[in-house]
Amino acid sequence: MASLQEITAKLRTKMESVDPSKIKGMNAVYQFDLSGDNGGVFHVKVADDTAELIEGASDNANITITMAADDFDSLLDGKLNATSAFMAGKLKVKGDMSLAMKLQSLLG
Repeated sequence: MASLQEITAKLRTKMESVDPSKIKGMNAVYQFDLSGDNGGVFHVKVADDTAELIEGASDNANITITMAADDFDSLLDGKLNATSAFMAGKLKVKGDMSLAMKLQSLLG
């Protein structure tokens, strides 16, 4: 079971390896609301061809993704498919669904 700090570190590493052309022209705020013992809230701001992870909630998120911290960790490790998690009710999306699809392609 990874801590919130370990989970956000993994996400930062993935964001650093994203092909800049995949986020070119994007302007969105993704909020993550992770539940469970290692849960927490943080958001990722994608703008100006960069992605920045920021601790805490955003006042203007375009999309909020809610799931258990352990499931999000499995998603980052490639052990859990985002579409399968969504269909099983393990991943909930509130907001712009097209951004959720874009996030899946960014994180692989």
